Amino acid sequence: MKVAIGGAGNVGMFLAQGLGDAGHEILVIERNFALVERLRADHPSVAWHAGDACEVAALRAAGLDGADVLVAATGDDEDNLVMALLAKQEFAVPRVVARVNHPDNEWLFNETWGVDVSVSTPHLLAAVVQEAVSIGSLVRLLTLGAGQAGLVEVTLADQSPVTGVSLADVGFPRNATIVAVIRDANVVVPRGDTTLEPGDEVIVLVTAESEAEVRQLLVG
Repeated sequence: MKVAIGGAGNVGMFLAQGLGDAGHEILVIERNFALVERLRADHPSVAWHAGDACEVAALRAAGLDGADVLVAATGDDEDNLVMALLAKQEFAVPRVVARVNHPDNEWLFNETWGVDVSVSTPHLLAAVVQEAVSIGSLVRLLTLGAGQAGLVEVTLADQSPVTGVSLADVGFPRNATIVAVIRDANVVVPRGDTTLEPGDEVIVLVTAESEAEVRQLLVG
């Protein structure tokens, strides 16, 4: 798969390294010519293009036409939005992922701007902290599908309505499913006869419509 990354900062290069190691074809577009020349020698397997990823001509010269995915990974939200919109509208890139730097801007990162998936670092950090300190609360870990689905986590309290109940008897809505149960630092693959216990970390894939019902089932 060909993955184009806009921005050769710390985030962009981390993605390039990881995705390249996974066997993907990587293209990095960076406006800082000196930075491109310096990084090119250290990352010979990456295809480099020195140019402004917010300009159609630069994206065309870089070869974005054949990309399967674009990751707008700069530290500037405006640049990431422009990059995402051009990738979708001018080059019909099938999948566009954009980095959100300022939490107040997250609402902009949607299909209107060509963004299929947005990743908000501040919100992810807040979710991780909340997950670490919260028991008996539903915590959203990740938003998927332009907000239509997401991964949520609950650490079951002693008084949770589902403690001591098998998954087959919980009565989950059809548009939600338990992905994993983490118990004593071990992953329990959820099955119908799996019985939930206090302290279990339950990770659930939910839709926007089912989230409230899942909260009621697991939290009460």
